[in-house]
Amino acid sequence: MHSTDIAHARTPEPATGDRRRWFALAIVMTAAFMDLVDVTIVNIAVPSIQRDEGATFSQIQWITAGYALAFAAGLVTGGRLGDIHGRKRVFLVGIGGFTVASALCGLAVNPEMLVASRILQGAMAALMVPQVLSIVHATFPAHERGKVFGLFGAIVGLGAVSGPLLGALLTEGNLFGLEWRPIFLINLPVGVAALVLGSRFITESKAPRALKLDLPGVALVTLALLMLLYPLTRGRELGWPVWGYVSMAGALVVFAALVAYERAKGARDGSPLIELSLFRVKSFAAGIAVQTVFGVGLGVFFLVWTLYMQIGLGWSALRAGLTGVPFSVAVSVAAGMSVQQLVPRFGRKVLQAGALVMAAGVLIYLAEAERYELSITSWQMALPLVVMGAGMGLIVAPLTDAVLSEVPREHAGSASGLINTVQQMGHALGLGLVSVVFFGVIDERLAPAEVGPAFVDGFTHALGWVAAVLGAIFLLMFALPKRPAQHVEGAADAEEAPAAGEKEPELVP
Repeated sequence: MHSTDIAHARTPEPATGDRRRWFALAIVMTAAFMDLVDVTIVNIAVPSIQRDEGATFSQIQWITAGYALAFAAGLVTGGRLGDIHGRKRVFLVGIGGFTVASALCGLAVNPEMLVASRILQGAMAALMVPQVLSIVHATFPAHERGKVFGLFGAIVGLGAVSGPLLGALLTEGNLFGLEWRPIFLINLPVGVAALVLGSRFITESKAPRALKLDLPGVALVTLALLMLLYPLTRGRELGWPVWGYVSMAGALVVFAALVAYERAKGARDGSPLIELSLFRVKSFAAGIAVQTVFGVGLGVFFLVWTLYMQIGLGWSALRAGLTGVPFSVAVSVAAGMSVQQLVPRFGRKVLQAGALVMAAGVLIYLAEAERYELSITSWQMALPLVVMGAGMGLIVAPLTDAVLSEVPREHAGSASGLINTVQQMGHALGLGLVSVVFFGVIDERLAPAEVGPAFVDGFTHALGWVAAVLGAIFLLMFALPKRPAQHVEGAADAEEAPAAGEKEPELVP
């Protein structure tokens, strides 16, 4: 996505004073925080939206999956647009569009408008987010970047913990009688301030030799995913019609056409959306598979978990948000330990241990949900959530470096962008699969007394699938390098590939 030419992008002269670039940092970090929080806030508010708007369960899936799909499809293009037209300009367009889309979400008059607005919001985030680390790279000299990325990590951790709580407080608070709408409207003052201050304090930068856009590639990827996801999310409601199976089979044909087109485009002008030669690197191909499958598992878990707590158990949004705090804290602590202490000593085994620990947490949760049923408490959930969070933290932090460690330096930016794109696509696919692994075992018409037990059954069924996914991830990890190289390129990759550093923490609820 971003070439090593970023390093030569224009930076402000020291004479302009330190304050300007620290203001710029605060602005782009605020945008990154908005995006991170937005994902987790919506998950917590989903049951309230479903109840207040009378949304169908497939519409609920699209409120989350639509954002993930638009974000995934636009990530690489967003990064390229910044390189070509200027990162400041594209960042400001992205944050302006994200703010407008947030307003449309908050003012949505029906579920259809909310889904459309969420898709627009995801597309705008795809313009905004890839610029964040590019702007940091172009604005700060090398000796200051360590401090800056440490600060970014702290912001990510804060977003992970505060997102569910903020969503719960805004939803429960029912500010001005607006019910769930403030979770979107809160972005308006923040977005307007970032737009005004960003135009003043951020310094423009471009890549001297930016790659061309590959819009047909983006169109083919998006079409293939829509042909796969739409029948998955609507199939149950429509009685699994024949056209749904035809569409899902057709998605494979479109993916094959994408590969053929990308191969031809790479030979023609050297600027394909997907650098197919990367898949000859075994560790990269395996890593892409891990990222995709991991995204699927997380997409299934987080939506189902929220529905289980708030609709199945009848808990408030605030109680559900507080219940998730041990998970977020465990992810943050384990992530820090894995990168700094464990991976340098034990290499790939840390990631594999993470998959097994997370699977163990899922199985403990499954056992407790079956044992206590509707009488389960937040305290009883704390143990499996801490175990799951610890396992996830061991995986998410070092995974990108493990995947990139054998990738040629000249393709590091493209590889990083692809990692995060497939992660988001996996997430969207997981959200689509909720209709199969969760709603597929719940009757469409339930008496009020049947809702709780049915959702508990659906939740335990979905947890079984998530555990199986983690087992598959453990096996796929055997193709990763035993000990990711602690090379100079790894650090460069993290700085040069905004998508990689940027989006990984979104896995945290």
